[in-house]
Amino acid sequence: MRKYPVRYFKVTVLIGFFVSLLIVLLYKGGLFDPADLALANVTQQTYHAIAAIQYPLFVMFAFVVAWTTIDVPRYTLKVVVAAGALLQVVSMVWVLRLHGVFFSPFPSMVAIILSFAAGIVYSRSEAGSRKRVMRQILGDRVSTKTFYTLLNSSTPLNLDGERRDISILVCEIFNHDELEASLTAPDYVAMTNSFRRNSADFLVERGAYLDECDGESLRVVFGAPLADPDHAHNACEAALALTERLDVVNAECHGVWKQMFDFRIGVNSGDMVIAAYGSNRLGTFSVAGEPVEFARRLCRANLIYGSRILLGTNSFQSAETSIEVRPMELIQRYEDGSREEIYELLALRDVLSFDDLERRDLFWQGVIYYREQLWDDALGLFHSARSVSGADGPVEFYIRRIEQLRAGTPALDWTSARL
Repeated sequence: MRKYPVRYFKVTVLIGFFVSLLIVLLYKGGLFDPADLALANVTQQTYHAIAAIQYPLFVMFAFVVAWTTIDVPRYTLKVVVAAGALLQVVSMVWVLRLHGVFFSPFPSMVAIILSFAAGIVYSRSEAGSRKRVMRQILGDRVSTKTFYTLLNSSTPLNLDGERRDISILVCEIFNHDELEASLTAPDYVAMTNSFRRNSADFLVERGAYLDECDGESLRVVFGAPLADPDHAHNACEAALALTERLDVVNAECHGVWKQMFDFRIGVNSGDMVIAAYGSNRLGTFSVAGEPVEFARRLCRANLIYGSRILLGTNSFQSAETSIEVRPMELIQRYEDGSREEIYELLALRDVLSFDDLERRDLFWQGVIYYREQLWDDALGLFHSARSVSGADGPVEFYIRRIEQLRAGTPALDWTSARL
């Protein structure tokens, strides 16, 4: 998609063409002659129209003023540009007079006024005000590509609210207390800002809408405001890529401050309400609904299982053919008592090695035995699923939980963890 306002370009061409055509007809018809004669008397010059100067100028002003009036969002700036153009034309009269050249400003002035008036009329329409409204509501929360895709779309902006199937990605830091205690205030701010900057910019450039970004977490949306049928896959792909990006940032932070972020990610898809929320002073585009809160709960649940990325059922089902996962737990999401599977996102499809796939399958079978309360069989599979290259949080979680159940210790679940 072109990264410039195509619709504004088309309207500019139409306004510039018709204004130029009208000025040509007026110029050829001699309608500017009386004004030119009066100006020649004031400047004490001999009236002699030079078409080679007139035509390029009023055509240029017709197109330039039309473009700036339509494209510039702020009304005061539109007026400043038009007034500046008029001032330029008037000043040319006296500059060219010094060189003995008579210059008529009237064709160019009429072109400026007509193009400005036509541009103002268009900019007050729904299509013409689209860029101003989008800047006010979306700001820099979307990429340049997404912004101009929305701007050039013929679909009207629905800011009053609509339900749409979208995906939410939440990324949160969970060791703020440790970082704040070990770093000076400027270093703490610099380090956490590196998290915000790298995470937000990275996700926005991948097509996400930056819904929230504060000192502890960020939340982005895939599938809104720009509709995307592959929002779940794109959210999963972005989550995996973000972990790699933040691992690099963590290495840089450790080299500078000897500290690293403990970040986790939750991804959830579902039917949510998208709209422009807030007041005239502080309004923004956002999403609302239980799936939004569940994405945050998934993010925090990583602390229980030792995982880095957790998916809700809807996200898994939508992106199932393109990702590799392993089941984490059946949880009670709603008050009706129904249970829902959540998953750990491992990688994109066809990326894991043979050994990793074998460990994934052992883990999966271990979870099945665990749910059937076949503790010995489950424990043997989980031990076999252990990685030789480092700790595997979910594997260690299930080994520990089985040992707790055997000892009669209540296992930590979503309710007791207060996620």
